[in-house]
Amino acid sequence: MIVIFCDNIDDFIVFLEKKIMNEIFYEIKDIKNHITLSNGINSEIVLHFLAKISNTLILYETKQNITKSSDSKNREEVLQSLQHIFNQVDPSLKLVKGKIREIFLSYSS
Repeated sequence: MIVIFCDNIDDFIVFLEKKIMNEIFYEIKDIKNHITLSNGINSEIVLHFLAKISNTLILYETKQNITKSSDSKNREEVLQSLQHIFNQVDPSLKLVKGKIREIFLSYSS
């Protein structure tokens, strides 16, 4: 079992050529302890996909921070923007809400 964390979304996209599925899993978490000067709500979106090299299953992961105002629909806009980016890389890629990391780690143990 190998987990590779990509610091930025560009690296994450480059590694998509190694994917074994057309699903990119995401989860959105609110960041409770982060204080901003605006009235924004901070969240992070975590993206995962599975790849395989030889007989080794690999989980690629990246995190992106999102700040939104309390009356904004920013989460949906971010998901639409990400889906648009992934469509340009490969139209068969789909964002799927889910926590693949825990499933991956439980099967890999």
